[in-house]
Amino acid sequence: MPYRRPNLRPTARTASTPGRRGRRAGLCAVLLTGFVTTAFAAGAVGPAAAADSGTGTTPATATAQSEARVTTAVLDLDHPAAKPQVRGKDVPYDTASIVKVDILSALLLQAQDAGRGLTQQERTLAEAMIEHSDNDAANALWREIGQAAGLKAVNQRLGLSSTVGGTGGLWGLTRTTVSDQIGLLRAVFAADGTASATKPALTTTSRTYIRTLMTRIATDQSWGVSAASDSAWALKNGWLQRSTTGLWDINSVGQVTSGTHHYLVAVLSDGNTSMASGIKVVETAARTAVTSARAAG
Repeated sequence: MPYRRPNLRPTARTASTPGRRGRRAGLCAVLLTGFVTTAFAAGAVGPAAAADSGTGTTPATATAQSEARVTTAVLDLDHPAAKPQVRGKDVPYDTASIVKVDILSALLLQAQDAGRGLTQQERTLAEAMIEHSDNDAANALWREIGQAAGLKAVNQRLGLSSTVGGTGGLWGLTRTTVSDQIGLLRAVFAADGTASATKPALTTTSRTYIRTLMTRIATDQSWGVSAASDSAWALKNGWLQRSTTGLWDINSVGQVTSGTHHYLVAVLSDGNTSMASGIKVVETAARTAVTSARAAG
């Protein structure tokens, strides 16, 4: 498929094929043909390399100089009293599409507060947003939850203190840390549903729904923290090419199974010279973090 120039407005939904816990089938072909589905701000996910919320000029990839940095955090779910192991500086990064897990959590918590389940339309949007990283669906649900203000209100209840929603429709420019991402994952995957010492915010039904969608990621998007798993995994990835530098933000969060233990893993990176090199950085960091956690456990 030919490369298409970036568009700062929403376009068609992703045409990815759903997969069930696939590792990375089709990913090499995707990258070689330039079929990179870039999630950014309020723009759309589609078969193109897209700009962020900048001017919309063609990314200057030919002259981009790597300034890559990466931070990881891992938590052994089978040792509930343990603290996350953090590697690198626990500073804010742009989320790109990993924020979609937070958006869905906010939607579910707001529905719980209203004493109702999700409507069929909300389910359709949620499934497209998580499984296919569909940005049109994310745009709609971002507005429904009340954008950054709605996200903030929910995150306070989930125990997240360092996540700041993107302004206006720019959900992809939400800022977060690996510690907050582990907190969010703990609210979804921990047996007691707690993000910290607080009481559970999401119900068992809501948590199960999020976990299920995160195991159904489209095959060509199943890279990332899954590289650290030797069996089951659930994840959400984010990828964003910056229009000002041509460099890439590559992020991955989720739960992996290694040996007999279950680990929550968050990897945030930016300054990568390409999507492929960023994926390699993230997967290497995930494997290192889980190996270290296994050795410590």
